[in-house]
Amino acid sequence: MLEPLTAISPVDGRYRNKTEKLADYFSEAALIRYRVRIEIEYFIALCELPLPQLADVDASKFAALRAIYTDFTLDDARRVKEIEATTNHDVKAVEYLVKEKMEALGLGAWKEFIHFGLTSQDVNNTAIPLTLKEALVEVYMPLFGELHDKLAAMADEWSDIPMLARTHGQPASPTVLGKEMQVFVERLDRQIERLHAIAVPAKFGGATGNFNAHHAAYPAIDWVAFANRFVNDTLGLNRSQYTTQIEHYDDLAAIFDNLRRIDTILVDLARDMWTYISMEYFKQRIKAGEVGSSAMPHKVNPIDFENAEGNFGIAGALYGHLAGKLPVSRLQRDLTDSTVLRNIGVPMAHSIIGMQSLLKGLNKLILNREAFDRDLENNWAVVAEGIQTILRREGFPKPYEALKALTRTNTHITEAAIAEFIDGLAVSDAVKAELRALSPSTYTGVYRVKK
Repeated sequence: MLEPLTAISPVDGRYRNKTEKLADYFSEAALIRYRVRIEIEYFIALCELPLPQLADVDASKFAALRAIYTDFTLDDARRVKEIEATTNHDVKAVEYLVKEKMEALGLGAWKEFIHFGLTSQDVNNTAIPLTLKEALVEVYMPLFGELHDKLAAMADEWSDIPMLARTHGQPASPTVLGKEMQVFVERLDRQIERLHAIAVPAKFGGATGNFNAHHAAYPAIDWVAFANRFVNDTLGLNRSQYTTQIEHYDDLAAIFDNLRRIDTILVDLARDMWTYISMEYFKQRIKAGEVGSSAMPHKVNPIDFENAEGNFGIAGALYGHLAGKLPVSRLQRDLTDSTVLRNIGVPMAHSIIGMQSLLKGLNKLILNREAFDRDLENNWAVVAEGIQTILRREGFPKPYEALKALTRTNTHITEAAIAEFIDGLAVSDAVKAELRALSPSTYTGVYRVKK
């Protein structure tokens, strides 16, 4: 049987302790439980319609029916797999399990209204989106919120820490560390807002989306209105109105694309933090007993940021495949979506591992203010932008060229060199005083942390 040391995938092996909550949504047993939930809620909705043949069903039995999925056990899932060994059809096996349970509840007279008029995809294309929606709400978003709050707290805490910026890897106009963290907060805010705006889609309309069997059996019933109520209100999903046998997955693809963009932003963050550590802007808290290198005893490697980057990269690649493949199906359907949909928990697992690693790394950081100050003091050339801009304001001739001549050399520009340049300018004493007030640690522009 599966155990961490024998698992093929690290999300169920090495990282099982980080991803095990997702098993409640994306394991085979979880998928079976969600399918059972759809079948039972659909039967109850037919009773409440009511269909004439279901008018005598005792509504007091609904709680016991719902307990079939709320109290679903691993033995129940195993029973479905036993049935599937004969049917060779996973959804039909679920139907038969529910019918067995109904017999035990004294509801056997109405068991043929389980899966009434449905095709497998009416169950799959509601169950699977529901697993995704609830995993996002109950597992992904709490962890994302923790990471977001950490970044926002760092932006606030470091709002007064000037730092040398680097564009193209070269010294550039100074910035503020808190603002650089706030950049990621804002980027994530925008993406999560867009994620919340995407409806979680579902297909529910019979064999090819037209309610053929439903309409043939009960032509007087407005099956479209019924399905909209069932999917939108009972299940909390968003029913696509025009489909083939399967959901077209366009909105599902949008969700995966959005999750991929979030992971791309977090890759960017992980790489920046890795680089700041290599620049000694941060030290890392040391845990007793940990080893950084098998050969070099002194090393404390930024492994959490590296682990995060790797996992976000895998997640992004898989999200990309899901988004690109799922909306494409031959004619009214082919089966390629089926095996692909079984993997939607895999990229989310890698995202979860990545966020946990990122949080671990961020919580290890120790600000090294000396390194920030040293870099600023060693790069007085960066105030040249401010000087030439003030000189432009004053109508000084060719100020950019004058500063270029001073700074674009292989000579190290010091505070004294800047002061000597200012002293030699043909400007008023007041302007010279203004220019002298510029320094790498104060020339940081305008920044306010969003409260």
